[in-house]
Amino acid sequence: MTKTNLQDSPRRAANAGVIRNVCVYCGSAQGAAPAYAEAAAAFGRVLAAAGIGLVYGGGNTGLMGALARSVLSGGGFVTGIIPQFLSEREVALEAAQNMIVVPDMHTRKRLMFEKADAFVALPGGIGTLEELVEQLTWVQLGRHTKPVLLADIGGFWRPLLDLFAHMRERRFIQPNFEVRYLVAEAVDDILPMLETAAERTALLGREKTEIDPRL
Repeated sequence: MTKTNLQDSPRRAANAGVIRNVCVYCGSAQGAAPAYAEAAAAFGRVLAAAGIGLVYGGGNTGLMGALARSVLSGGGFVTGIIPQFLSEREVALEAAQNMIVVPDMHTRKRLMFEKADAFVALPGGIGTLEELVEQLTWVQLGRHTKPVLLADIGGFWRPLLDLFAHMRERRFIQPNFEVRYLVAEAVDDILPMLETAAERTALLGREKTEIDPRL
């Protein structure tokens, strides 16, 4: 199953801000706490109501599936980007308006970056962590200025945030190379925080939305 439409999702909400599409990284598993899937579904409803498209990994299982199905149920637009080798393991979401099957993980991550105006990390595993840290690294190195947010549902990301603090204490994160990210503990705070950050960057004329070709 391949449905490829390289156009961006339409903006439908009259009050939509500078963000058209949000890339969400999250687990293909449900996780140990029901709150994780509930948060994924809740954020899907938020995106749909705001007329903001979802860009995600294309799966129909775990938090990924809960998120995308919620966007669709609310009348929203879903772009899934999934490597061929994962299309069966993670069961690609056939209902997505835009499903892009790519040859490898690198292509997937590049397209997810290009199609999104902001990034959100819900709870997830190693893959979620890897995608999140890559975006944080690119922001730290000044490769782009799109906002990156950790949705700290039930304190899920606290160990990582503690590790960042440890890195600062040990001077492996220097003040002039700070890791810039947002943290939201409630789903309803995610979109306002992203919009505020994006609007502030645009107002200051510091937007950089295309990755350096050397990366």
